[in-house]
Parts: sequence; C-alpha cells; structure tokens
Amino acid sequence: MDLEEGRESQNLEDRRRVGPRKLAIGGGIGSIILLLIATYLGVDPQRLNQLFNAGGAQQGVEQRPATAEEERSRKFYSTILAFTEDVWSEQFRKIGKSYMPPKMVLFTDQVETGGCGTAPAAVGPFYCPADRTVYLDPSFFEELEQRLGGSGAEFSQAYVIAHEVGHHVQNLLGYSRLVDEKRRTLAEGEFYPWSVRLELQADYLAGVWAHHGQQKFHFLQNGDVESAIQTATAIGDDRLQRRARGFTSPEKYTHGTSAQRVKWFRQGLETGDLRQMKEIFDLPYNKL
Repeated sequence: MDLEEGRESQNLEDRRRVGPRKLAIGGGIGSIILLLIATYLGVDPQRLNQLFNAGGAQQGVEQRPATAEEERSRKFYSTILAFTEDVWSEQFRKIGKSYMPPKMVLFTDQVETGGCGTAPAAVGPFYCPADRTVYLDPSFFEELEQRLGGSGAEFSQAYVIAHEVGHHVQNLLGYSRLVDEKRRTLAEGEFYPWSVRLELQADYLAGVWAHHGQQKFHFLQNGDVESAIQTATAIGDDRLQRRARGFTSPEKYTHGTSAQRVKWFRQGLETGDLRQMKEIFDLPYNKL
C-alpha cells in the first residue's frame, strides 16, 4: 500500500502507553462483548466472564515513551483515517451533506469508551455510535493472521478500519438508527438478518471508500485487494462458526458469510456508487 500521498489525521488518540485498568464485565454491553469474543475467537464466554469478574490487572497512569513500532503504526493508522476523512467528505458533498469524521482510539488490552462501556481487546475493532469513535487494538491483526487465516498486509488492515468507518457513515445516514429500532422491537432470531445487512453494508462502504481512495490517492499496489479479500473471507460467520464449533448455524449469523462479505466489498470497490448501499436493505435476505 502506497501512503506517500496521504496526510495524518488529527482525530487519532493513542492510548497504548497507558497500563490496563481493572476490568469487570457484567450485563449490558459486557454480555454483547462476551458474545462477540466467543463468536470471533472461539472463546467460551462463561469462562471469560469468570476470569474478568475474578479480578483483572491493575493499572498505573504513567505513560512510557512510544516504541519505534508504535510510532510507525500510529502514523499508518492516522494516515488511513485521513484517507477515509478525505474520501467521505467528498462523497458527502456530492449528495448535499456534510461529513463529520469519527475519532479513532488505539489501545492495548482494554479500553473505556465514551458511551459503549469498557471493552477488552478480544472484542476486536469496533465502532461506538454513542461517541462516534472507532476503537482498535492493533494486536488484533496479529491474531487475525495467526489464528483466523486473515492477512496482516497493510491494505487488509485498511479494509478493517474502513469497515468500522463504514459503520460511522451508516450512523450519519440513518441506517444504524433503523437497525437499532429493529433490535428493540424484534425477537433475537428475527433480528439477526438485520445485523447481517448492516455488516454487509459496512463491507460495501469499505469497498466504495477504496474505489474513490484509489482514484484520489493511488494507494493500491499489487496484491492489496487480494489481501483484503483474504481477510473478508477469514471473518465470515460460516468460517468462524465452523472453526469454533465444527458446524454452522445460519440462523445465528450476525455479519454474513465469507462469500457475502467478499461479494459486497468487491461490489463497492468496483462501482464506487454510494447510492447502491440502499440495495442491501431492500433485497430479499436470501439474495444478499
């Protein structure tokens, strides 16, 4: 991935040099986090609940100097975030809207959000709509590559970040609110398809971003798209469930299959058409 034409974002905060806090997970967002950990990393949520509520690491408030790798990665993530800011600001202007960029927080071990509770690193990258912030522990990408078969390449990481920023775009355009209403009114089994639609739409938006980012900044290099597709394949619900349990339960999919994730990322990348994001909510579920 070629970053030479990119600037650094002013909306990134690096908290990795601060020690971990004592963490306890109970109900609410904690239950969601445990479910996500179990789904994505094959960990027993009951065992995690016992471990977290038994204690946890104590935290100091001192900041140590950044390592060379932390400084390199901070610059990389800041540049990717800036790419998303520039692309989405332009795309929003084209539809007569103003883009308000999200913040990004880099952390280690666990993080306190501004509205979504306290989350451990095992939850993976996530977007908190309450504080309009993307949270990322970069060690996730090592886990993704070593345990799940994803790619650790730079554009693969950019795809994951662009997916989370895609959730921010959905939040600004009202799709997140629509799905939240479904969450409140539907039974769990009836809600899952709406969660899948939201996640596939975020994959599509990651592709739209890459399409326009390539036109504007020429950042794609040989093998970059393939690395993102490798990662999209690795984090499909069918693959993750089969890896964790040896079988799949399609009625409990929350993010879509590997094939679906690749399909919608590719479609966004090829078309760059923001208007088509609506199609993912209009199509019959079996046509996604």
